Amino acid sequence: MSLFPDLLYLSAFLGGLICSAGSLPFWRTWCLRTGLLDAPGERKIHFEPIPLAGGFAVFTGLFLPATLGAAVATLGLWPEAGGLDKLQYGLERRGPQLAIVLLGGAAMAALGWLDDRRALRAAPKLAGQTAVALAVALCGLRISLFVPSLLFSVLATALWIVVATNAVNIMDNMNGLCGGVGAIAAFYFGLNAAIQGQYLAASLAWLACGALVGFLPFNFPKAKVFLGDTGSHLVGYLLAVMAILPDFYSPDRPVRWAVLTPLFILAVPLGDMLRVIYVRRRLGKPIHLADTNHISHRLVAAGLSPVTAVLLLWLATAALGAIPFFCF
Repeated sequence: MSLFPDLLYLSAFLGGLICSAGSLPFWRTWCLRTGLLDAPGERKIHFEPIPLAGGFAVFTGLFLPATLGAAVATLGLWPEAGGLDKLQYGLERRGPQLAIVLLGGAAMAALGWLDDRRALRAAPKLAGQTAVALAVALCGLRISLFVPSLLFSVLATALWIVVATNAVNIMDNMNGLCGGVGAIAAFYFGLNAAIQGQYLAASLAWLACGALVGFLPFNFPKAKVFLGDTGSHLVGYLLAVMAILPDFYSPDRPVRWAVLTPLFILAVPLGDMLRVIYVRRRLGKPIHLADTNHISHRLVAAGLSPVTAVLLLWLATAALGAIPFFCF
């Protein structure tokens, strides 16, 4: 009995988890030595500086196994002959796309790192996000939404990447929230791609899921490290791209409503962002100005502990993300 692609998915998940968790102590020490720390402040719930090492660990958990996996396939070291043929064929077809995804992730993480170091203003940060998103779209990774226009496809893709990245970025306001929601969303994107037989897209999602799961014990319930903007930019970007890589509509699945699947999977961060923008506009405040009007903050203000609020939002992500698998 062939173990492909189950062995591939398991290897991706465990590779991401092990590399992320295994590298985190190194990155934590590096952040302490270089001063890359999140200091306590008015809106903060921690009382001592916390290393912003999580993003680097997730980055390691994503890129190191991906590089090793590509090397294994290229050198013909995969244990199953049939699985090796499929893996090499998939890399020939979608390898360039996966390379674009990884390069875009590195660029988005670098932008987040600059924000962690220098607290970039909103305009330069948005310009950097837009540049990365446009580059990814122009390199061929695009959505169409049934509109036969290259310009529309490029602009829609760039807009989606920027919106999803910022939605995840601004949701990173409590221990475990961004990492947990990101892991659940990556799981669902991986499951959808696996069901459609798109094993390379599924492997990338399982890899990201494993990297986030490897990070979570260091961040929740008590944080030894934070994701930082390095991590939240990377996670948001990855989730945006995972919504583009698989085919939600195909001849085997001729349900147009299925293209809405990413909106259900990412309903919590997208809904939180829309709510925050609405509240800030209503109060006459700039939409980029940080505050405590996020759903997580409102749950705590209603009497829940931060841990309970995060767990409730994890549950909401899991419940909403499951809807397309039963309805589409």
